[in-house]
Amino acid sequence: MSRFGIGYDAHRFDSSRPLILGGVQITSASGLGGHSDGDVLCHSLIDAILGASALGDIGKHFPEEAVEYGSSSINLLKITAKKLHEDNWFIENVDATIVTQTPRLSDYLLPIRKEISKALAIDLNCVSVKATTEDGLGYTGNKEGILVLSVASVEKKS
Repeated sequence: MSRFGIGYDAHRFDSSRPLILGGVQITSASGLGGHSDGDVLCHSLIDAILGASALGDIGKHFPEEAVEYGSSSINLLKITAKKLHEDNWFIENVDATIVTQTPRLSDYLLPIRKEISKALAIDLNCVSVKATTEDGLGYTGNKEGILVLSVASVEKKS
């Protein structure tokens, strides 16, 4: 049985932090706010994966009071994959779109895909990450933050 889930997350820029996306530090004047390291890509993927397996959402598994400030979101993604495997779910593939006016991400997409592939223990060809802008529209277009939309496919093994 295969199932699909959708993830979404958005964070404001925070100039006091580094920018981390998919476990990769990106050269940028600002990082993202948030309780963990603000890795909006990992957060979106976690929600897509948990949603596909009907295991809840990121807040259920990683409430703020249980996650140390600045924690690595790529590690939270690894923990999520492990929880799925323990419940006999296996991740088939993930696809994410990062929406941001700045910074340009094309040079970072392959390293990001590699980190996510490692974290989820799936083949690199099963990880898709794209980046786009909103052509100056909305809060991402106004350079106030980044949002990520993602989908995940999981399969239950008996």
